[in-house]
Amino acid sequence: MQNSELAQAKINLALHVTGLRDDGYHLLDSIVAFAGCGDRITLRKAAASSLNISGPFAQQLADTSDNIVLRALSLFSQDIPVEIDLEKNLPVAAGIGGGSADAAAVLRAVARLYGVPLPSSEQVLRLGADVPVCLTQKPVRMQGVGELLTPISLPELHTVLVNPGVAVATGPVFDALESRTNPAIPMEGANLSQARQTIDWLKTLRNDLQSDAILQAPEIDSVLAALREVGADLARMSGSGATCFGLFEDSAMAERAAGLLREKHPHWWVCRTVLQTAREIT
Repeated sequence: MQNSELAQAKINLALHVTGLRDDGYHLLDSIVAFAGCGDRITLRKAAASSLNISGPFAQQLADTSDNIVLRALSLFSQDIPVEIDLEKNLPVAAGIGGGSADAAAVLRAVARLYGVPLPSSEQVLRLGADVPVCLTQKPVRMQGVGELLTPISLPELHTVLVNPGVAVATGPVFDALESRTNPAIPMEGANLSQARQTIDWLKTLRNDLQSDAILQAPEIDSVLAALREVGADLARMSGSGATCFGLFEDSAMAERAAGLLREKHPHWWVCRTVLQTAREIT
């Protein structure tokens, strides 16, 4: 008996840093959506727990001793031995929640396979700020340190994700911030019913980490420029980078853009996808 879960890529369509707590954690305000591409987690009941990693980015996770998916497994109150197969299709340290999405997928898969409740929200948050939102895999406004999730509805957004093959560490990007008390996302009057209006609204927002991430990885700027060159209505970095997204008005434009990017930059990771609406995918 086994259970399989898609660990969808998490996209920060906007990311505002609004404060800093006394314990050093940053307060965030983010519009989060999920892509149709992701890692694949498959669980099987076993006598002892194990983790097997395959896929195009498996080599970047050679050390499995402290993998976040095993730490997720330890959150359950009872000993639940499972054999975990992780098909690593997403780049590592890429700003799209790969590890957090994998951990969340393990939590969902174990709960379904064994019929046990999920760990508490406090336990889940301790795994990482992105794990709670990745557990939902639905569009939300994420606030606080990742614990405040307000569901939102988004139209289908035709998207191209691009990663230049550069890993960006989150900590140094946050450490380099000049301003940590920026304005929150103004939700009043936001029209999110159609793609055009949604994209226009997102253009008024920002990713407060983008400029500092570019200083660490100038390749991000090259990706953003390339997305604009192929017609993206909005090109922005996700999370702390280095993955960037381009939003397009229709499927044909996104497909053409992805093809041009793959042709011109064969060493970049390019994913043509559609960001999910409030519908959940399993």
